[in-house]
Amino acid sequence: MADTTLMWIIFAVIFGLMLVIDLGLNRNSHTVSFREALTWSSIWIALALLFNAGIYLTMGSGKALEFFSGYVIEKSLSVDNLFVFIMIFSYFGVRSQHQARILKWGIIGAIVMRAIFIFAGIELLERFHWLFYAFGALLIVTAVKMAFSGEGQVDLAKNLMIRAFRKVMPVTKRIRGDWFIRRKKGMLVASPLLMTLLMVEWSDLIFAVDSIPAIFAITLDPFIVFTSNIFAIMGLRALYFLLANVMDMFVYLKYGISFILFFVGVKMLAGVSGLHIPITLSLAVICLALVVAVMASLIFGKPRRETALDNI
Repeated sequence: MADTTLMWIIFAVIFGLMLVIDLGLNRNSHTVSFREALTWSSIWIALALLFNAGIYLTMGSGKALEFFSGYVIEKSLSVDNLFVFIMIFSYFGVRSQHQARILKWGIIGAIVMRAIFIFAGIELLERFHWLFYAFGALLIVTAVKMAFSGEGQVDLAKNLMIRAFRKVMPVTKRIRGDWFIRRKKGMLVASPLLMTLLMVEWSDLIFAVDSIPAIFAITLDPFIVFTSNIFAIMGLRALYFLLANVMDMFVYLKYGISFILFFVGVKMLAGVSGLHIPITLSLAVICLALVVAVMASLIFGKPRRETALDNI
């Protein structure tokens, strides 16, 4: 318990410090360069690995493997979310200098939602054992849907949340400045930037339904689940700007991600049935699926735009 408390304190210090730095550096809208994205991606990955080393030294190899497995799962699933971000920004005509600010607030909102999902989900799973079957089946169904989904573009204008919001508050046709909402002629009006932010939050909410149960198949330790999620999410914005221009190259990545979802779904169902799959084997399968998907994309794939929006 003392070791867990110590690591919670270390995590809180790292998270608080990095959040303050991140908010301070990205106070104003600006275009994120490839060098900046690479630097911040490297920083977040290095911090996650150092934190993982701390878990190994204080809590043992088992917890360290659980953290690393959860981190890899969340990181790989978040890549599919990047396709959604690209489409959302394209639909609303959001320029690069505004994208970093939207992703900043989107990630902060995602952290709050993930915290609620994680701690509520763990509590429910501990009270209602049959939910393991439901979550396992959900992951398998999602995996099959992702693998066999079509390639057609999705019309965001028909999205229920967008239509409902437009009925509540008028939205300007163009983006003028970096404000989200302001008062004009005595009434509140929203910028398309606010609509974009809402869609980013909505997409993360949908993806959280897949990614969080996937980590529950690895462990129900709230410390491991929460910290691995947060480290992966906090590096998502830098990863977006690092990969945004080359995402079309990874045409088989969604099949690797769908296989991972299918595998962890089977692992969850097997665990409930008394068949334990070792964490080392799980980590090996997950990493191998990602490597094969990336290599197949680079060697055999032809660039095309994926439509992860089918899940929204």
